[in-house]
Amino acid sequence: RLYELIWKRTMACQMADAELEKTTAKIEISTNKEELTANGEVLKFDVGNKEEVTQVLGGWIAEHTENRIEVLVNNAGIKEDVLLMWMKDEQWSNVINTSLNGFFNVTKLVLQDMLMQKYGRIINIVSLSGLKGLPGQTNYSAAKGGVIAATKALAQEVGRRNITVNAIAPGFIKTDMTEGLDEKQLRSL
Repeated sequence: RLYELIWKRTMACQMADAELEKTTAKIEISTNKEELTANGEVLKFDVGNKEEVTQVLGGWIAEHTENRIEVLVNNAGIKEDVLLMWMKDEQWSNVINTSLNGFFNVTKLVLQDMLMQKYGRIINIVSLSGLKGLPGQTNYSAAKGGVIAATKALAQEVGRRNITVNAIAPGFIKTDMTEGLDEKQLRSL
């Protein structure tokens, strides 16, 4: 059911440049079950840059008035791990801008149409770091913890309009981003 819901119409994606290059520019899905078909486009923009979000995603929304973004997956995140006492201002800002401000910039833009349609699904990918905190990840823990709190608040704001807002903390997943982390410590969370 979730698969059908996500691909029912158009899905907005946020990906790192490396992942974007691995993904085709057009996405087409068809299921044999009910012959649902959907298509999508990959849009490249920096989620932490409000002007870029407005230009690229806002431009797409304005040009495609016949399409609706029914499902938004906020999956952007970066890590710049260091103990807080050695953390540079840019390391704090970069992580907060991508994870927390990125959530705000994209969600606010997409939410307008969801409210008008009285339907939408917002799925925020968070981290166990946002729930428990990890040493050396004060910035990342704060950003993902902020998204968790914002998810709870936004769900209450828009729930009556048939818009659900949920957060998923998938646990430890081996990726380039988790390469240098202690897997045993993460699994103990």
